[in-house]
Amino acid sequence: MWFNLAAAASKTKKKNLPAEYRDRVTAKMTPAQIAEAQKLAREWKPKPLDPGSDEPPDGAWPSVELH
Repeated sequence: MWFNLAAAASKTKKKNLPAEYRDRVTAKMTPAQIAEAQKLAREWKPKPLDPGSDEPPDGAWPSVELH
């Protein structure tokens, strides 16, 4: 899902890089997994940020811990 969205939104000179990553991952997925990822990508909508905050709204971005 995320690589599919990145490939669609890419505006860099290496526009095909997210598509290449998506294709590598897709090669290891079952047809059902691919269909689900495509469905999720079609349905995904970004959540708007609160204009008074630098923090994303709950659930807008995945939680990531940097080490």
